[in-house]
Amino acid sequence: MERLLGLRGIRKLGKETVRRWMRDAGLWIARKQRPPTLHQPRNRRSCLGELIQIDGSEHRWFEQRAPACTLLVFIDDATGRLMTLHFTATESTFSYFEAMRKYLEAHGKPVALYSDKAAIFHCNNHAEAAGKGVTQFGRALFELNIDTWCANSSQAKGRVERANLTLQDRLVKELRLRGINTQEDANAYAPHFIADFNGRFGKVPRSAFNTHRALRSDENIELILSSRVARRVTKVLTVQYDRVIYMLDDTAQNRALIHQYLDVFEYPDGRIEIRVNGAALAYRQYDRLSEIDQGAVVDNKRLGHLLQVAQLVQAERDNRCASGMPSRTNQGMAPRPKERKAGTHTQRELTREQLNAAVLSTARERAAAVGK
Repeated sequence: MERLLGLRGIRKLGKETVRRWMRDAGLWIARKQRPPTLHQPRNRRSCLGELIQIDGSEHRWFEQRAPACTLLVFIDDATGRLMTLHFTATESTFSYFEAMRKYLEAHGKPVALYSDKAAIFHCNNHAEAAGKGVTQFGRALFELNIDTWCANSSQAKGRVERANLTLQDRLVKELRLRGINTQEDANAYAPHFIADFNGRFGKVPRSAFNTHRALRSDENIELILSSRVARRVTKVLTVQYDRVIYMLDDTAQNRALIHQYLDVFEYPDGRIEIRVNGAALAYRQYDRLSEIDQGAVVDNKRLGHLLQVAQLVQAERDNRCASGMPSRTNQGMAPRPKERKAGTHTQRELTREQLNAAVLSTARERAAAVGK
């Protein structure tokens, strides 16, 4: 359209108009009329660790004995051997960090990982992603010198897809026979199942060379396999991360960091660490989403009415974590809803009318209680 407008002087036309003209002229073929795409098989890689296909399979792995969960599967392309199995609540960056750490400690660093285009591995919207279009998982693998490839279709990584179907049959039965009903017990049993599975179905690679590399002494996998974001230090020595304010100690070294950027690390186990120039800084935490418990309302008789008002306002507050923060389902937290609950609002959206309504509501309740 831009070329037609600039070179030919043709006025701007709608996309559907141009598409209809191209279809009438035989220049446009509708998607339904196009020949099907062929996915021909390719040869296996030659060496162990040259290419590892990874995927997550959501299934009722414990049947009716426990809720459905996700199994992260790492399978070698050259041999078809299972390299790592990790049970977790859902697919998330932290869950893949946990599985990747298992892999690295057991086998070393592979040459490349092959995954789908999930948001954990691929930035679909580069403008919204921190780090200029690189995910946290991709950044970690880059620091480990591990290549990452994303498949355009499930057929392209068919080895791990077929392994998922096999595991949904064989592994489910093994878990049932052994009375395993929790993710922790299943993760403890996974190495035994992997050894038996590889002994039955593993192939001999064309080359005996093992391409796995040992971790270097300067590669701290705990720091690398973590969520890392840059935050700016305010003039009052505070750093904000996921609606929580972290207050730094008032020292000469920290005052030099005012208006400077430092890194906030969040580890898969939930720990938060603020680091600058390779050193961790001490901090105190101020939670902007703190809750008032009922015990405080009962103990403070003079402030009881005020605390009840605050409690009512907090009940209508949107307590979701900030958008763009990593999912914490591996820690037992529920997934972040895309839409906030009806009737809730952020702190900045609180109006005087809503505050007055909360005061009147609590006053009526107290008056009714006194009347009884």
